[in-house]
Amino acid sequence: MSEVAAARLETSADVAAARAVSGRRALALRAGVVALVALFPLALGTFDAAGQDFWLQSGAFAFAAMIGALGLTLLVGGAGQLSLAHSFYVAVGAYGYVYLSSPTHEKGTTIASSIQAGAGFPTLLAMAGAVLIAGFAGLLFSPISARVRGIYLGVASLGLVFVGQHIAFNAQSLSGGFNGRDVPEVNLLGFNFDSTPLSFLGVTFTRNGKLWYLGLAGVVLAYVYYVNVLRGRPGRALRCLRDSEVAASVLGVNVVRYKAYAFTLSSMYAGLAGAIYALVYHHIVPDTFGLGLTVSFLAMIVIGGLGSPGGALVGALFVSALPAVLAKYSDSLPFIAPTGSGGVTAGVAAQFVYGAAVILLLVFEPGGVASLARRLVRLVSRIRRSPHPPRQKEAA
Repeated sequence: MSEVAAARLETSADVAAARAVSGRRALALRAGVVALVALFPLALGTFDAAGQDFWLQSGAFAFAAMIGALGLTLLVGGAGQLSLAHSFYVAVGAYGYVYLSSPTHEKGTTIASSIQAGAGFPTLLAMAGAVLIAGFAGLLFSPISARVRGIYLGVASLGLVFVGQHIAFNAQSLSGGFNGRDVPEVNLLGFNFDSTPLSFLGVTFTRNGKLWYLGLAGVVLAYVYYVNVLRGRPGRALRCLRDSEVAASVLGVNVVRYKAYAFTLSSMYAGLAGAIYALVYHHIVPDTFGLGLTVSFLAMIVIGGLGSPGGALVGALFVSALPAVLAKYSDSLPFIAPTGSGGVTAGVAAQFVYGAAVILLLVFEPGGVASLARRLVRLVSRIRRSPHPPRQKEAA
């Protein structure tokens, strides 16, 4: 073996070893973040009951948004397919879960507190059914996605939002119409989230505390599946499809098939997000799943960085939690007006903030938070690799 070949093998081995070390560090970092998030409810002991419930509910909402944002960034950033119908698939998942989990006979004495009849499925089975229904809805859209692309695909998908709103307002037996539907109690493997007490290390978990861990488990599973898809053959095909449909077709990628795959998988993520949204809201109405929710999801993935799963999680946390935090501390913020006063409320202020964040990132860092994080990592690596300056000899 020549010296050049030996040097190349040694270099390849060094690169492989460096990648393995980097992968283990990234895995340890992600595991540490998950552990910290799991321990966060235990650190809320210094807050009163209202404060604990606020942070736990905000976190559960953020977890649902993270799952939905992962699905959208897989479609838009991973496959290059513009969709403005994400809120429609979230609504399909939410209403699908509520219908499947509701008892077979209506319960309640008044309209405001009644649980409408449904299929009577257990919680886990109802969630799985909601995900499958949302995925089937995404698959039904695939013939349209195969014929149009770009902005035309976005406009075509936007029609689903209006169709979904019309159905939700008029299908009384399914959605409850304008009044919406109450979400049944959560019974997970015989464990009731509403009535069964749960205490750990002196901390008593309410319904929102239990939903915190359910949402966290959903985010972890969704993230792991997303990463595995990207690393496999489907991920390579989707990236090729994103870069150029013509080139993908020449290379043997079935463009129609993988477009359908991307829309189906993205809508399944949205369906899971919708089911968790329904659990946290405890009562869902059609207005929740309008065009504003689609815009919020687009803001999440743009802020986080298109195609970055970690960036999607950060963007979802920022966009979903900001309105609640501003509303929580509106008394201490002079630019926040009380709801109904005609001024800038917490929700409007949050829209201004993340709207400005989107503009600033598009101007100065189109790659979003993910690109900023990569820059920071490279900067830290260069500082660590740079040799220390030689010490100057002390004067005699």
